[in-house]
Amino acid sequence: MHIPKGSTAELALVTFEEALQAANTPSKDYDIEKWLYAPNFYSEYRYILGTRGKNPLICIGINPSTAEPDNLDNTLKSVERIAHGNGFDSFIMFNVYAQRATDPDAMEKTCNLMLHQENLKAFRHVLSLSEHPAVWAAWGAIIEKRDYLADCVRDMVVAGQSYGASWYCAGAVTKKGHPHHPLYLRKDERIKPFDVESYLQTR
Repeated sequence: MHIPKGSTAELALVTFEEALQAANTPSKDYDIEKWLYAPNFYSEYRYILGTRGKNPLICIGINPSTAEPDNLDNTLKSVERIAHGNGFDSFIMFNVYAQRATDPDAMEKTCNLMLHQENLKAFRHVLSLSEHPAVWAAWGAIIEKRDYLADCVRDMVVAGQSYGASWYCAGAVTKKGHPHHPLYLRKDERIKPFDVESYLQTR
C-alpha cells in the first residue's frame, strides 16, 4: 500500500530533467539498459516506469501505485502483456497525475501545478522516443475522482499533437465513455483507435 504522506506541494520536487539524468546513470538497484525509471528511487511521485525500446506502447493510467523495476504490480504486468501482444517491443507506464497513491481516493484534492508541469515534460520525452508514438488511454472511471484530472489529460492531448501521437484504448469503454483500465483485460486484447478529443468534450 502507498498512502501519501501529505501534499506534494510540501516536497522538494526532483525536476524531470534531473530525474532523467539520474535514470540514465548506472544503478545498483536495477538494469538501466532494460528499465526507464524516473525518478530512479521510490518516492511520493513517479514520472515514468517502463522498458526501453524503439517502439514503446505508452499506457496512461491515472496515478502511480507501488510498482518499481523488477517489481511490477498486476496492472503493469497486464500492460506489458498487451504491449507485446500488439507488436510493441517495450512499454512505458505513464500517468495523468504523478502522485503515488494505492487508493485514488487518497490523491490530493488540489492539483500541484509544478508537479503537473514536470509530468508534462516527462510525457513529451516519452513521446519523442518513437517516430509515431502510440498512446493507450487506460484510466477508467477513476478520472472522475478529481476535477483537475480531465484538465491534465487535455494538456497531454495538446502535447501529443506536437508529436503526431495516435490514441488507442483496449477493451470496452464504460457507459460514460471512459477507456478501460488495463487490469482484467484478456491477454490477447487488441488495442483500437480512441477519439480522445471527442471524449474530452463531454468531461
